[in-house]
Amino acid sequence: MTDVIDWLLTSEEPWTRYRTLVDLAGHPEDDPDVRAVRAAMVVHPQVQALIQQAASWPGGPLKRHNDAKHAIYAISTLADFGLRTGDPGVARVAEAILAHQSAEGPFQSLINIPRSFGGSGEDAWTWMACDAPTLLAALLRMGLDAEPRVQRALNHLIGAAQDNGWRCLVAPELGKFKGPGRRSDPCPVANVYALKALAAAGATDVPSAQTGIEMLLTH
Repeated sequence: MTDVIDWLLTSEEPWTRYRTLVDLAGHPEDDPDVRAVRAAMVVHPQVQALIQQAASWPGGPLKRHNDAKHAIYAISTLADFGLRTGDPGVARVAEAILAHQSAEGPFQSLINIPRSFGGSGEDAWTWMACDAPTLLAALLRMGLDAEPRVQRALNHLIGAAQDNGWRCLVAPELGKFKGPGRRSDPCPVANVYALKALAAAGATDVPSAQTGIEMLLTH
């Protein structure tokens, strides 16, 4: 393991070195080496480009959930790297997400579902189980775990799991729309994203987390 850590610490990517020091080597955030590599990460041109992309949120409607160029993935990547609301530009991104919360609790994205897939073909603020947990996980990792709106979204996510994990759940206004498979089937992607949000919240001991884990292990 030591050899692997030493190898990762030779990476030219400061985010790789930062996460290695914190997650694998167990260095505290106030460690001088951690502080130095984190500072290098925040000002890195590629990270700054991601911040600019995230600042465009919603950056156009989501039309497919595997569009790596969409702003939602810039947001989630920044959160995974370890950027927080105290870093330049991040608080504004977080506020843009917080500004669109559904009546049910999940945070919304601007989504366009084509008519051929049962949608209206128009842009609308709404949510699905394959995007809302990503936004929630990002806000949690950015340091907003005590924000009441974030806790409300987290409670909704925990309560939305069924006996076989998270299914293709969407906002009520989307009617009967659903993704592939039967309505009673769990959605592997939704389970991955939901578990990521629960991990970010430190809520891995709730029953729905274990249900989601078992869903993925037996899929």
